[in-house]
Amino acid sequence: MRIKVNGIEMNYELSGKQDGDVVVLGHSLACGLVMWEPQMDELNRRFRVLRYDTRGHGGTEASPSPYTLDQLGEDAVALMNALDIDLVHWVGLSMGGMIGQCVALNYPGRLKTLSLCDTAARLPGDSDPVWQERIDLALKQGMGPLVQSTLERWFTPPFLAASPPMVETIREQILATPVDGYVGCSRAIMGLDYLDRLSQIKAPTLVMVGEDDPGTPVEASRAMHDRIPDSRLVILPSAAHLSNIEQREAFNSALMEFLCP
Repeated sequence: MRIKVNGIEMNYELSGKQDGDVVVLGHSLACGLVMWEPQMDELNRRFRVLRYDTRGHGGTEASPSPYTLDQLGEDAVALMNALDIDLVHWVGLSMGGMIGQCVALNYPGRLKTLSLCDTAARLPGDSDPVWQERIDLALKQGMGPLVQSTLERWFTPPFLAASPPMVETIREQILATPVDGYVGCSRAIMGLDYLDRLSQIKAPTLVMVGEDDPGTPVEASRAMHDRIPDSRLVILPSAAHLSNIEQREAFNSALMEFLCP
């Protein structure tokens, strides 16, 4: 479904238990709400589930870049407001976890719990040239040249070699991402700097990460866990960045145990 909020047309899906608590799902860069398919059966049984395409991704409008994390957080809250949703469980992976931190810090009264999956609160100091190289490549040649290297960061070699259907789905998602959306959100991520504020987060928080995640490694998750007072850390073996896909059963088990104590 589509709705006009915060100056753009946003694409979203609302499903699951009509009278259940609401879970909001925030996806990674160069993906979309379809990324959460491995979690939908479990979540729909217990919750009302709101998943949406971030600005410049999937079916959501790509405004001119750059974007900021504050802007992406405002998009999410504006969507919640438009749908008359007040209090939510936020589950975000990668960029979705960065947006979740923004919401937790800027709109603390809107979160019942926070799940930060394969994400970070601050980028390494030497990462800007890497991000700029990806941005330049997208601007010059489109998303095609970024696909294979992205998949190799997001999944372990054995999982990629097995070629499960979700890998092809993610490949298609990357290719379909508008360049404006990719560049805009990449610029937002380059401005990530929440680490020193994380002690302000009061919502119970799950920090979950794939053991083999090269982009937002275990050390980044430990740094968040150390600073968020009411948090727990879960490390998933044999998973890289999209741990919700690669280790869906372990991911779902840890998430449901957290959301349904």
